[in-house]
Amino acid sequence: MSARVRQKCSHGEEKYQRNISSKTLDSGCLNSATVCGVDWTTLPDDTVIQLFSYLNYRDRASLASTCRTFRLLGSLPCLWGSLDLRSYKFDTAAAVSLSLRCKNLQRLKFHAAGSADAIVSLQARELREISGDFCRDITDAALSVIAARHEMLESIHLGPDPCERISSDAIKALAYCCPRLRRLWMSGVKEANGDAINALAKHCRQLMELGFVESDNIDEVALGNLSSLKFLSVAGTRNLKWGSVAQVWSRLPQLVGLDVSRTDVNLSSITRFLSLSRNLKVLIALNCPVFEVEVDRNTMHNNKGRILLTLFSDIVKGVASLFADNLESVTDVFQHWKEIRNGDKNLDEVVVWIEWAISHSLLRIAENNLKEFDDFWLTQGAAVLLSLLQSSQEEVQERAATAVATFVVIDDEDVTVHCQRAEAILCGDGIRMLLNLARSCQEGLQSEAAKAIANLSIDSKVAKAVAESGGIDILANLAKSTNRLVAEEAAGGLWNLSVGDEHKGAIAEAGGVKALVDLIFKWPPSSTDVLLERATGALANLGADEKCSMEVALAGGIHALVMLARTCKFEGVQEQAARALANLAAHGDSNSNNAAIGQEAGALEALVQLTYSQNEGVRQEAAGALWNLSFDDKNREAISAVGGVEALVALAQSSLDASQGLQERAAGALWGLSVSETNSTAIGRQGGIAPLIALASSDVEDVHETAAGALWNLAFYRDNALRIIQDDGVQPLVHLCSSSNSKMARFMAALALVYMFDGRIDSAVPVGPSPSSQGSSKTLNIDGVGRMALKHVEEFVSSFYEPQTFNAAAATLVPTALAQIAEAIRIPEAGHLRCSGAEIDRYVRMLRDPSSILKSCSAFALLQFTMPGGRHAMHHSCLLQKAGAARVLRATAAASTAPIQAKIFTKIVLRNLENHHEVSS
Repeated sequence: MSARVRQKCSHGEEKYQRNISSKTLDSGCLNSATVCGVDWTTLPDDTVIQLFSYLNYRDRASLASTCRTFRLLGSLPCLWGSLDLRSYKFDTAAAVSLSLRCKNLQRLKFHAAGSADAIVSLQARELREISGDFCRDITDAALSVIAARHEMLESIHLGPDPCERISSDAIKALAYCCPRLRRLWMSGVKEANGDAINALAKHCRQLMELGFVESDNIDEVALGNLSSLKFLSVAGTRNLKWGSVAQVWSRLPQLVGLDVSRTDVNLSSITRFLSLSRNLKVLIALNCPVFEVEVDRNTMHNNKGRILLTLFSDIVKGVASLFADNLESVTDVFQHWKEIRNGDKNLDEVVVWIEWAISHSLLRIAENNLKEFDDFWLTQGAAVLLSLLQSSQEEVQERAATAVATFVVIDDEDVTVHCQRAEAILCGDGIRMLLNLARSCQEGLQSEAAKAIANLSIDSKVAKAVAESGGIDILANLAKSTNRLVAEEAAGGLWNLSVGDEHKGAIAEAGGVKALVDLIFKWPPSSTDVLLERATGALANLGADEKCSMEVALAGGIHALVMLARTCKFEGVQEQAARALANLAAHGDSNSNNAAIGQEAGALEALVQLTYSQNEGVRQEAAGALWNLSFDDKNREAISAVGGVEALVALAQSSLDASQGLQERAAGALWGLSVSETNSTAIGRQGGIAPLIALASSDVEDVHETAAGALWNLAFYRDNALRIIQDDGVQPLVHLCSSSNSKMARFMAALALVYMFDGRIDSAVPVGPSPSSQGSSKTLNIDGVGRMALKHVEEFVSSFYEPQTFNAAAATLVPTALAQIAEAIRIPEAGHLRCSGAEIDRYVRMLRDPSSILKSCSAFALLQFTMPGGRHAMHHSCLLQKAGAARVLRATAAASTAPIQAKIFTKIVLRNLENHHEVSS
């Protein structure tokens, strides 16, 4: 696959978000009678409100715009108690548009960058909960203003990205302005000093949960003054003085849960917490290196009913021991808790907090991607994540899905997944769970579930399970989402699933092709680079299938891809768009895509320009596209007309130290253009022969085979043949003819040498200045070089000669004997080569040549070109008939002086011509 794997989001996500504008929310009315002739306003109000509740905000606004009745119902406060604006650009203008609906808003999720000021403009004075990520830019002043305008706040969650600009000043403002605060969770705060924490203790007397995670400067002693605390998390926090911490925190009278994961806590402190804390029930210490080195894992068990959760303890049994009598029967602990909830509010709070804390730490451990955690993930980590996927908390489900998407990937750059981890999710019924989340009406869950499915689908077994479970239909539908994050992850899933041939047809049948093409038109290239790269990558994979390639064209994919190739500046999109066009053009005469791409305005110019890209991948795919497109006669000349020869010669010259893929495609594109005399001459004049000779000297089979093909075409014309000789190209071709492991490379090198030394060039030619002659030219004896080259050609042809079989066939003239020889010496790839009438005429003339080598080689070549089943065999047979070749072939077959190889080869060619004549008649 090119598959892309999820990349960790970086700061600056806001540039990808779509606006919620007043135009979106308050668009004009439509006559209800225009909607299928049905007056939907006659539905009961309760039914309409229920329908609204299932829609995302954009769809809700669209439905509300259809008529005045729906607008009134769609604005009811009961529909606007909660907002998740993480996928939208939430600015002041959007907040003003929403403000009339948000008087009773209680819960808000947002991307914090650029959104802090907008929260105030919502005028949501009843706001109880806010949750923001990408909080790097939230300042003390911004958070203080939010607190001052929303004194009813009970829960504040800012993270997991670090709140680098938040310090004690903002925490004090929260304490003074939000006395009802029950939950405060912040990641990476710059500082939380004693004054700020004491202010929380004094003014927020209902504060029961506090999290200062992954921070540097926390006054740990002051935390001991928060007597109302039930749950405290300092996971990932540094510079804590554990000697005093254990003593102070153990005296917190209400403390039930403590999370010290990913800290340098030691065994002594853990022991003191467990022995001294009066009400402590759960201590979480995941990935605490100092403690794990010091502890004796065999003796560290539950202490007086307190649960210690570590990487080496059984997390499932530990949590289950809080509420289950039979621990052996519990495998999915959090799902089990959902099913048996017994009305114990205190226990429910504990389990909810455990889910939150563990999901956060497991995500952080997954992001670190350390090999030392392999055993943990396989023995219990994957199972815990699967259990968290079924949590009653959406935030926990999202985080668990993100952790699954992350921990399965072991190399983002090489698109590699850990097969055992992927299979652990598969065997634990994780695919069903993730697909259920992807079906959710909550876009955050849809996005993270699709991300996990996409990454897991890199594994072929998981991909099969996803397809068999209806995952392709789900992803195709999600790709139509108006939420960019959802569409982006769905496109990534389709990209990974389309890598092999197994699922391409299913993606097309599910409407995936049209959904992917529509994504390109829906989202502007300047703001959705990752989404467009994934959509074009999926289309590139699908385009490799002939049937799907036609679907792509019918859906407008050619126009969409050309548009991206012309206008998008993001290299990832350019590379995938060029690759998609290359694959669409790769089906030859079986469909019209090749010609259609050439006729699309600006397509060829864009691809030629992309060969000058600074990115090697873009250059490689652009060259590949031009190679495939050059098989169409009109495209071939059009590419040349827009500077293609010059660009590709320059690319070949610069590719000598580049990747093998780029070398092969650069040589291939020149090979494709060199079919016509005009282009072939231009390639020679612009210096294209020297780099092709260098590429023909490559040890890589695909590279030297392609270069040999280009040199074969070029050598047909005398001036180019002379340039090959002058540029010291004879020896590399002789080496290929003799030594390559590729029969095709040997075959084309032999044909190039035959073109060069069939008598057209004078017996002596200048080959450039001699180092010892002070600038004077030296002369090369063509006769001597030609004899040497043709001797190697003779050895190549003779390598297909088996004396006993050939002599038996010559003596009996039994057709089956000839057929057996033909199949034995056939080079299957040669059936893809296409010769012009002039080339066929030349081979026929060689049959008349007194040279036995030229006779044998030309007969061998015509045999390969006319073998039944070859792509262009019928074309070559027609050209031979027009050239009157049958008489020459019969004469050669009957000539007493002709080599036996030439006789047998020509007899096989005659047999091939007869077969093609019978088929055509």
